[in-house]
Amino acid sequence: MSPRTDSAVPRKDWSPVTQDILAVSQHNVTLGQRLADRIAVFGGSWTFILLFLAFLLAWAVLNTEILGPRNQAFDPYPYIFLNLFLSMLAALQAPVIMMSQNRQSQRDRLHAANDYAVNLKAEIEIRELHEKLDALRERDWAALAAQQQQQIDMLTHLMERSTRGDRV
Repeated sequence: MSPRTDSAVPRKDWSPVTQDILAVSQHNVTLGQRLADRIAVFGGSWTFILLFLAFLLAWAVLNTEILGPRNQAFDPYPYIFLNLFLSMLAALQAPVIMMSQNRQSQRDRLHAANDYAVNLKAEIEIRELHEKLDALRERDWAALAAQQQQQIDMLTHLMERSTRGDRV
């Protein structure tokens, strides 16, 4: 493109609109929020599930097979103390998971706002490119029309000379 073509449409703001959403979402995060995120990540992992299954199996085997026959089981079947422990764990785990989900929804809102800003800027830039291409096309069409008119004038002049018998 020539410098004249490049300046046909003035440039707008070329600053980036993207943000590092992870950095923005980690800004002003409290210790409790970070802890809730980590607990929710661990609580939703296969490691937690397998460790918890191993713990439950060990509890049942210890109280039923090892300590049960000697009447020393601290929580005999139907494992009422284990049920209390599991209820307390569930009561604590639910709010922690909800806090983590709230933080995730905040991050999702930041992502959506950032995506909107990026898409809007891209749309504006595409419109500006269309305007620039339209301006270039109009200029080229005008130049072609002028060139065509010049050729028509030259042909008309040549035809007039040939009809008069002038030498071409």
